[in-house]
Amino acid sequence: MRGFAIFGAETSKSDMKKVFCMLLVAALGGIGAAWGTDYVVKSPDGRAEMSLSVDKGVSYSVSYNGATVVEPSRIGLTIDTGKGEVSVQKMKSKTARRRSINQTIEAPIYIKSEVSDVFNELTLSFGSGISLIVRAYNTGVAWRWTVTRSKDFVIKSEQAEFAFAADAKTHIAYLNSNGTLEEQVMASYENVYETLPYGDINPERLAMVPFAVETGSGAVCAVTESDVEGYPNMNLNKPQGEPLAAYFARYPKEEQQGGYKNGELKVPAREDYIARGAAGTKQLPWRVINTVEKAQQLLECDLVYCLASESRVGDASWVKPGMVAWDWWCDWGLTGQSFTPGVNTETYKVYIDFAQKYGIPYIIIDDGWEENGPADLFRIVDGIDIKEVVDYGKAKGVGVILWATLYSVLRDVDNVFSHYSKLGVKGFKIDFIDRDDALMVEHLYEIAEVAARYNLLIDYHGVYKPAGMGRTYPNVINFEGVSGMEQNKWASIAQHDQVSYDVMIPYLRMLAGPLDYTQGAMLNGTRQTYHASWSEPMSQGTRARQLALYVVLFSPLNMLCDSPSLYEQNPECTGLIASIPCVWDETVALEGTIGERVAVARRSGSTWYVGVLNGWNAETLTLDLSPIGAAGKQAEVYEDGPLAGKRATDYRHSSVRLPDDGKVSVQLASGGGCVMVIK
Repeated sequence: MRGFAIFGAETSKSDMKKVFCMLLVAALGGIGAAWGTDYVVKSPDGRAEMSLSVDKGVSYSVSYNGATVVEPSRIGLTIDTGKGEVSVQKMKSKTARRRSINQTIEAPIYIKSEVSDVFNELTLSFGSGISLIVRAYNTGVAWRWTVTRSKDFVIKSEQAEFAFAADAKTHIAYLNSNGTLEEQVMASYENVYETLPYGDINPERLAMVPFAVETGSGAVCAVTESDVEGYPNMNLNKPQGEPLAAYFARYPKEEQQGGYKNGELKVPAREDYIARGAAGTKQLPWRVINTVEKAQQLLECDLVYCLASESRVGDASWVKPGMVAWDWWCDWGLTGQSFTPGVNTETYKVYIDFAQKYGIPYIIIDDGWEENGPADLFRIVDGIDIKEVVDYGKAKGVGVILWATLYSVLRDVDNVFSHYSKLGVKGFKIDFIDRDDALMVEHLYEIAEVAARYNLLIDYHGVYKPAGMGRTYPNVINFEGVSGMEQNKWASIAQHDQVSYDVMIPYLRMLAGPLDYTQGAMLNGTRQTYHASWSEPMSQGTRARQLALYVVLFSPLNMLCDSPSLYEQNPECTGLIASIPCVWDETVALEGTIGERVAVARRSGSTWYVGVLNGWNAETLTLDLSPIGAAGKQAEVYEDGPLAGKRATDYRHSSVRLPDDGKVSVQLASGGGCVMVIK
């Protein structure tokens, strides 16, 4: 981190006086009584503002550009010290402290190499060791509770409401489980988003964050969280006639092995609290409300990254982002071979040869290399020699990543990671997590920490959103928590509209961090020609769209989902995919409407990459590239071809000089896309 300022550039004289008084009292050895029960925290530019009312409980509201965007909502916390419950809802604030910070965070594995961390902060103390920290940034507000105790305690409940106007346009995704609210927390976090009035949110369903609201004032709010450690993820429920409110899974009483390949951990019973706290200080997750003037600005928001805990990996230079050749989606679909492709040594040698040819740093050995049933990663099926494959990859400069279920890793995590690290394996894709309670979060942090000791990458699948974990453990290089391309192996468009989903997730799910979407299909379908297929899957939408997804979506470990055989038949597209960076130095939002289109520019070194996606409606889009200094420069353009509306594989590659005014016209087919490479 670099830089510090105690007063932001926009701080008023009255605020400076208040802050100065607080700091003076602190310097003299203590903080005096709070100066009131109503508080306001403003962003450095003065546009975002969080107002709090504190009197036997806390309520807040948020305004942006002078208009209320989040209506009065309640927040609170209840803990059990072992001698009884302590609740903020029954307390008044005792002390207040303010500060302002202006610093820069280095971000080596992110959508930009440096992040501005600039905010104004208020900390309220309530006694019993409980404090509330509130921050206001230029792009939103955030708050978290902290608890300091001399003995262990438990957190019984946390209250967090998000009240919006009943008719506000809301984009939200329910959890993909049925049953009671408590049963719904067992989920894979892969549902699609719905757009509906805030007042129509289903009271019988749990929803996940991030979610977004387009307010009547024109501002857009997107709610999420950051720095979730030793604590359940925040889900949401809206009881009839009540605000949308946080819902947390209770802490498991026990776990039972079961599920897919006997590799999951189920929860037969739960405690009456949501999290545990050890003696000392426990920091609860940040509740984050991104607030921007235009939806496209969400593509640049950094609040989750800023609020995450700093890296705990001393030297993370060994963490190498990159592309991965993937086997499972195409059903090991190598053609023209003298052997039967599948989970065997011969297949993965072909994958390694392909990866070497195109400069792809990794391959993955997915489900099927370990025996089915015992969840034991030392029991390997006949036909594949992991050491031989890894050694072959070493000789070719290609690393190997192994798939595994959660329990098969967790049951003996140190021995598993020690063994495969010595073998030369580069990481693990850990699947079927399917829970987000505090104990599961503890498990994933434990795995990340042990993996870092053995220089192993981790890609979590069947999992909740990352919420900043990748900053804390850079070796956790990707998260799923997205309804990605795998759905096209079995789902019709009516069952899963991938094209419409694609122009939602950059504004919503991607706010919480990177996502393992697994794009790169070389078989492509229009709305009329697409069909689901297990062994010959295709994308919904055009070939150019598949290329553009590598720029629009942020995935530090980015998979090529299709078969090397099909990639070899399409060398131009394959060469482009393999050349696209997986992390970035700069990101600039160009155009965007949630659910309709997205256009974003990302820079790596001196080269800009522009990615554009639309929905099912064909359109011509005018983009202004002058913000990235592209006017008059040469660009390689990969766009929908003239027949893309009928044959989705049709694309056109051309080299063009961009206009001197920087404005370019992009023609997008139905479910289309475009990539520009500007050097």
